[in-house]
Amino acid sequence: MHTKRRAGILKRAKGFRWGRKKNIKLATTAVMRAGMHSYRDRKVKKRDFRRLWQIRLNAALRPLGTTYSRFIHQLKLKNVELDRKVLSNIAKDNPAVFEKIVEAVK
Repeated sequence: MHTKRRAGILKRAKGFRWGRKKNIKLATTAVMRAGMHSYRDRKVKKRDFRRLWQIRLNAALRPLGTTYSRFIHQLKLKNVELDRKVLSNIAKDNPAVFEKIVEAVK
């Protein structure tokens, strides 16, 4: 019975370095830690991307004479429902369209 559980642990530890891929005691702790990090970092990834979008927007807005916080406030007042991800992609890929959005919001 226990061999099936151990085989699953060793299967998940494939690619780990040193004894952590073949020694069941080391593999168990390594797999547990890897799982904890992957769970945590799925949440952290969302934070990191939101920060990236904010930085990109602020960099695109500064030459147009406004700041990120003022722009987001104006978006809320005008009920524009474009999120930061979409706005960031527009600013990066289509600066002319982004400039029109900024002018419409001002």
